[in-house]
Amino acid sequence: MAAESSFDVVSKLDRQEVDNALNQTGKELSQRFDFKGTGTTISWQGEDGIEIRSTSEERAAAALEVFKEKLVKRKLSLKILDAADEPKISGKEYRLPIGLKEGITSEDAKKISKLIRDEGPKGVKAQIQGDELRVSSKKKDDLQAVQNLIKEKDFDLALQFVNYR
Repeated sequence: MAAESSFDVVSKLDRQEVDNALNQTGKELSQRFDFKGTGTTISWQGEDGIEIRSTSEERAAAALEVFKEKLVKRKLSLKILDAADEPKISGKEYRLPIGLKEGITSEDAKKISKLIRDEGPKGVKAQIQGDELRVSSKKKDDLQAVQNLIKEKDFDLALQFVNYR
């Protein structure tokens, strides 16, 4: 029973679910009365970005709220969004760029690792592996305690626990 158990802390997003939420938002924007005549659209901008366009600043902000609702219904965390505070004006059109955050930065991984060392059970090790964090211990109960500890702290990331061994 000397084998170590481990799990990985990751921050990944389900692109298919994001795409589904984006398509649902686009459909709702085209059908809702309060968006008629505002030219409000939502679309992908490359791999890691979404853009909302509208002739009105308020409608662009409202479209963002509709998109957030669709993400929540699909059980996606709003922490994956990196939206600008206000839409940028480009000619007669307002553009609201939205970035999608994925992966754990090295400084965030260091914060999580420090939290585990300082407040976690003794004998739990955390190793940074690229944009993931591997947590290992001889006791499975300690790993569950670490998961609860990480969930309690509010990191500005959508974190998942995978590869539980």
